Amino acid sequence: MVQVKVYSNGSVSQREVDPAPFGERVLGRTLKDAVVMYEANTRQGTAKSKSRGEVAGPNKKLWKQKHTGRARMGSKKVVHWRGGGTAFGPVPRDYEYHMPKKARRLALRNAIFSKFADGEVCVAEGWPTDRPSTKAAVAVLKALEIEGGTLIVTADADTVLHRSLRNVPHVDVRPVADLNAREVLLRRNMVLTPDALSALESRFSGAADPEGGASGVGTAES
Repeated sequence: MVQVKVYSNGSVSQREVDPAPFGERVLGRTLKDAVVMYEANTRQGTAKSKSRGEVAGPNKKLWKQKHTGRARMGSKKVVHWRGGGTAFGPVPRDYEYHMPKKARRLALRNAIFSKFADGEVCVAEGWPTDRPSTKAAVAVLKALEIEGGTLIVTADADTVLHRSLRNVPHVDVRPVADLNAREVLLRRNMVLTPDALSALESRFSGAADPEGGASGVGTAES
């Protein structure tokens, strides 16, 4: 059992949470592989340089091959001349690839466990519901004495809370369905709504032990 801060009705208390549904130890290699995959999938892959066949300029041989006392030379577009092409330069490519579904799910599960293990998880309710209010939403974070980047997880998409915090630096709001290992590890702190905590516990309660394989069937993390 681990102790987490709980914000409710304007006061902060402590609550015991069992992190067992999320694992027993941090799987560093699995988390690293997942983060590298998600980062690779965000790359545009649009870097491009021109080869000697693409740069502007004449293809005329600069001087004859022999009897000049100089090194033989082709056109001005050779790679070692200023304004020439680039040899083996970057070309547009797709960096996207995917880990197996079970591996992505295991990475998410273990990323959440790492947050519990490091004492970086809080539970909070009382967020703005009727209309967006940055002041009210930030007040909840201040009451929890949270410093640094924060990921707020809701059970379902919460447009009001998202609009309340969209201009606050380093604060993200995500529903449970949109979580992945990179989203969890990107910010130092993770704040869960009570419904989000219940949803995550229910989602991973039947997961297999990491030593025995990946987790069971469920929603895939893309």
